[in-house]
Amino acid sequence: LVQSGAILGFTIRAQEEAPTGAIRAIMLVEVAGRSTDAVIRLLRGIREIHALHTTNGAWDLVAEIVSPTLPDFDRVLREVRMIEGVLNSETSILLRSLA
Repeated sequence: LVQSGAILGFTIRAQEEAPTGAIRAIMLVEVAGRSTDAVIRLLRGIREIHALHTTNGAWDLVAEIVSPTLPDFDRVLREVRMIEGVLNSETSILLRSLA
C-alpha cells in the first residue's frame, strides 16, 4: 500500500495525561458578536487552557482546562470571565475518565 501510494505515511498519537491530582475541566464560553477572534487570542494566553475548540449551538467555544490546584483553577475561571467579549460561561470539572 505504501508503494502504490494508497498509504502516504504513518504517525502516532500519544495519550496526554494530566499530572496526578490536577483539576481537569471543560469550560463552555459564550462570546459577544464579533469579538470571537480577540477572545480566542486572550484565551490562548492562559497556560492552563490546553485546548480550545469552536463549536455550534448556544456556546461559541469549548476550552479544556488542566490546573494543578483549586486556587489556580479558580483564578483561571476568573480570568476567562473578565475577558471583554465573554458573555457567559459554564464549567464542568472532569471527575473520572472512562476510556
